Amino acid sequence: MSDQIKFIVDNLNKEPFGKNYNLITFDSLEPMQLLQVLSDVLAEIDPKQVVDIREEMPEQTAKRMLSLLGILKYKPPGNATDMSNFRQGLVIGSKPVIYPVLHWLLQRTNELKKRAYLARFLIKLEVPSEFLQDETVADTNKQYEDLMEAFKTLHKECEQLKTSGFSTAEIRRDISAMEEEKDQLIKRVERLKKRVETVQNHQRMLKIARQLRVEKEREEFLAQQKQEQKNQLFHAVQRLQRIQNQLKSMRHAAADAKPESLMKRLEEEIKFNSYMVTEKFPKELENKKKELQFLQKVVSEPAMGHSDLLELESKINEINTQISQLIEKKMMRNEPIEGKLSLYRQQASIISRKKEAKAEELQEAKEKLANLEREVSVKTNQTREFDGTEVLKGDEVS
Repeated sequence: MSDQIKFIVDNLNKEPFGKNYNLITFDSLEPMQLLQVLSDVLAEIDPKQVVDIREEMPEQTAKRMLSLLGILKYKPPGNATDMSNFRQGLVIGSKPVIYPVLHWLLQRTNELKKRAYLARFLIKLEVPSEFLQDETVADTNKQYEDLMEAFKTLHKECEQLKTSGFSTAEIRRDISAMEEEKDQLIKRVERLKKRVETVQNHQRMLKIARQLRVEKEREEFLAQQKQEQKNQLFHAVQRLQRIQNQLKSMRHAAADAKPESLMKRLEEEIKFNSYMVTEKFPKELENKKKELQFLQKVVSEPAMGHSDLLELESKINEINTQISQLIEKKMMRNEPIEGKLSLYRQQASIISRKKEAKAEELQEAKEKLANLEREVSVKTNQTREFDGTEVLKGDEVS
């Protein structure tokens, strides 16, 4: 406790508080004075908390402080009973309650300032559903939510700019260097103008130089247009080759295929597409939705400090320990029916994974076949450009 009081006194004596306490004078403060100190610290974090508690009812003071501490995610030690004692201690200015709060606030003042600032804009105002039936209220609420999302985006960009390494001093130096370079170029242009003015027919030569520059720019523009048209022609030829190959394949399949083989192929295609639509894609969609919900939850949470991360890590360790204990109890029971069910579940899971893997292999094979067909079309087109004839494939030679 003495280290805690010493830390509080040291920080209160610094700016921006500028108190003049020592351990004895601080420990001898009256409850009302101690509550005023806590209110001053909260006012430093959130300027809206600047209040003289002598002009405020004790219940209002406690409610105001509890509300801000909740936004700042302060968690009093103990259970629900201790929480009731915490509220009562905050009302009467109890030292065992106020000291830990002051210690926690002064440890992370800058972090809590940011959290309080974001809370002003990111704590959503819940509108009852019956009011949202009104079109005007619903539109206003939608605009409110859109503005909140825009604020999140702008704040994120602002934080990225702050941490990107740019500084005003460097920008000023760059501007000064560019201005000096500009002055040097102006002086150089003036010297060149003076030299040119001494040459005979310099106006006519300048006019010809300007025309030359314009024609060069036009030449570059035409060359760019020519290249674009070549690319468009190349893509059109590719598309034509691809369509011709598809037509040839369809004619070949229609000529050689029997009705039984066509039906079998169609049934396999339908089974594969049904599996992709009814099993694979819904699972992937559900996983993406869960991932999106998790990311939205992470984005909506205020920024976490080091203490919050430590607290989450301890909770994760506790839950992992509980899971390990439950697994050990389950293994000690060793119920035969449950064992058979787990075996069947494991086999079903293995079969499902194999099915998904084969479906992915089939999809990759189809994509690879399409890529190879495109490459064949490109090679065929290139060969035509070289000698004007089409190279026959192996099955076409026969």
